[in-house]
Amino acid sequence: MKTILIIAVLLVLTYAAITAWSKHKVSASLPQLVANGAIILDVRTEKEFSGAHIPGAVNISLGRIREDYRLLDSSKTYITCCSHGLRSVKVADILKEKGFKHVFNGGAWTDLQEALSVKQH
Repeated sequence: MKTILIIAVLLVLTYAAITAWSKHKVSASLPQLVANGAIILDVRTEKEFSGAHIPGAVNISLGRIREDYRLLDSSKTYITCCSHGLRSVKVADILKEKGFKHVFNGGAWTDLQEALSVKQH
């Protein structure tokens, strides 16, 4: 029983380390993607977006993405963001299901904004 518990803990720690490394690797590449023309797709509601957003971001909410994805160019690169990072993951998955090849989750828009401003200065 103790051996199984140790193995389970090691697996969880390994998974957490790989996930953190992958997220850092993607996060570090986001400013370069934007510099190369990636479009920031803010998937919060119109009301949330109108309150504050990253300049130049396009707003299509999670609630509208299944219809409005047709307004997007599937050959372009998109970075999704929202308030906490949950909706942006869902929209990234939906776009990939619709045939978009270059979609990245940017997480919370405020974190993405910070990452972009730090890397641009």
